[in-house]
Parts: sequence; C-alpha cells; structure tokens
Amino acid sequence: MSVILVFLLVVVGFVGWWLSHQRLMSKPWLEQGMAGDFVALDRSALPTAKIGLGVFLAVVGCLFALFTSAYFMRMALSDWQALPLPRLLWLNTGVLVLSSVALQCASVAARRGQLETVKLGLVTAGITALAFLVGQLVAWRELSTEGYLLSSNPANSFFYLITGMHGLHILGGLVGLGRTTAGAWNGARPERLRLGIELCAMYWHFLLFVWLAIFALLAGWAATFIDICRQLLT
Repeated sequence: MSVILVFLLVVVGFVGWWLSHQRLMSKPWLEQGMAGDFVALDRSALPTAKIGLGVFLAVVGCLFALFTSAYFMRMALSDWQALPLPRLLWLNTGVLVLSSVALQCASVAARRGQLETVKLGLVTAGITALAFLVGQLVAWRELSTEGYLLSSNPANSFFYLITGMHGLHILGGLVGLGRTTAGAWNGARPERLRLGIELCAMYWHFLLFVWLAIFALLAGWAATFIDICRQLLT
C-alpha cells in the first residue's frame, strides 16, 4: 500500500506541475489589453483535449501503481528469483529520453513558428520511439534465449507484463504522433498543430517518467528507496 501511495503522490505532483503551467491561476480581469485578447485567452487557457489526456494519464499512473504494488508483494515470497537486468535496457532508456527531448524541442519550435524544426523533432521522436520498442523486443529475446521464460518464475512474468504494458502505451502514442507528423507535412493549422505536438510531448514525458520508475523497480533501486522511506518514518 505504501508503494501505491508513493507512486500516486509522484503522479499527483506531475499533474500539479503540468496544471500550474496551464494558466489556471491567471486573473484575466486584472490584466491589461484588448477585450478580444481576454476572450482568446479564456478559450485557449486549457483545451478540452489536454484535460482528457490528463485524466487518461492519471488512470494509467494508477494502473502502473497497482502493478508496482503487486510486484513488491509478490517478491516477498520464497519462490521469487529476480532475473538479471539486460544491459540493453540502459541504451533503450537513453533512446526514450532522446525521443522525449525531441518532442519537447518540436513543441518549442511550434510556439516560435519554426516548421522545419517541428518536422525534424517529430520525425526524430518517432524514429527513436520505434528504436526503443525494437530494443525492448531484443531484450526480451536475449532473456528468453538465456532461459528466462515467461512461465519460469513469477519475476519473469512481472518483467514481461510491466515492460510489455509500457511498450503498448508507447505503440499507442505512435499512432497519435503519426497523425501529428502527417499534419505537419500536410499544412495543418498552426494552432491545431501546436496543440497536437503539446499533447504528444505531454504523453511522452509521462511515459518516460513511468519507464524510469519501472527501470528503478526492475533494477532493485525502488525497493531500497522504499526501505529508506520506511526507516525515516519509523
């Protein structure tokens, strides 16, 4: 239960940080300018798509929190045999970080109207995300070749389940990223393109955070962190 609370607190902190950047606390009646500017500001302060994505990410965060809690409870039993962490996961992590950075650069370029940089950022993000998925499949193949099969041990099952679920979310994100990239090449309206890129960047940053948490969990660092927190609280 403590694992779920810690994970949810981090998710809430992430969502709170995002909401703080959406001008929810702005007071347009105290700002100076034309009345038309106030109307435009009110309409663009927090698009419905961002609210929907925020709710979806909160649900996804709860799902992975439940997986993490089940992982900790199951590893306490005597038949648990942790599998070695493939070195390729380090490279995959770096690739996913690069994908998230590329989308952030595309989001900044969209605000500045730099279409060529936007295209470059979107393509880079897509290629690196695909490379991450391929790297995950290669890591799976390495483990299965070494005898760490899905049904061999509960630790193996959790590894394939959690990393596979994360990979499915990346794959789903590639669908939205593909549509946004197509819009950039087909001359989509700047406002619509910018919103699409911001949504993709938000989704990618969240999945990067989730992957870093998964990586720490599989490497055993999360258990050490939880033990330290328990010692501090007792």
